[in-house]
Amino acid sequence: MTKIKTRDRILNTSLSLFNSLGEPNVTTLLISDELDISPGNLYYHFKSKGDIVEELFSAFESEVLDLLSVPEDVDISLDQQSFFLHMLFEAVARYRFLYQDLVNVLSRYERLQLRFKRILKKKTGAFRSICESLRNQNMMRIADDDLGSLCEQLTLTACYWSAYDTLSHLDDRELVDPGRGVYQMMHLMLPYFAPDVQEHAKLISLGYLM
Repeated sequence: MTKIKTRDRILNTSLSLFNSLGEPNVTTLLISDELDISPGNLYYHFKSKGDIVEELFSAFESEVLDLLSVPEDVDISLDQQSFFLHMLFEAVARYRFLYQDLVNVLSRYERLQLRFKRILKKKTGAFRSICESLRNQNMMRIADDDLGSLCEQLTLTACYWSAYDTLSHLDDRELVDPGRGVYQMMHLMLPYFAPDVQEHAKLISLGYLM
């Protein structure tokens, strides 16, 4: 069995603690106690909690930017679109500490602000590429002005759904279900789907609640 490096153990444990307790409530001492290592050993790898947060953000950023690189010249099916949403919400769930207190986290780690704005812009662009592909295939009927508003709403929901879902399940903070987010996103788009597509879209969205 391959032994996990101490640096990776620190990152994995920090991520788990941040997600379950909230990043502001976790100290480097708590992390070192959870790992049963000395604070000095932790500081050898990371000089501050901010360095841990930044490294976790970099991992999230790499994963999500790769996901958001939606080609602009391909025909995207409803199944591909829903799978994309599922992958996006799974990534958010894995790093949900960022989204559960987004403004507070970014206000304390200023170096992450521009990077997160880049992710927001990429999200909106990815949603537009998907919707335009569906529209070009006559699967979606939406005017340009409405398309812009819809993409902004999809971006907003993708950003704040995790916090809302957590508030709805405060009795079990580990209960994270990306499917609920997919369901909501699909239903935001549902009114714009062509009539012969809507029933298929409903079935797909319901499948993510099971």
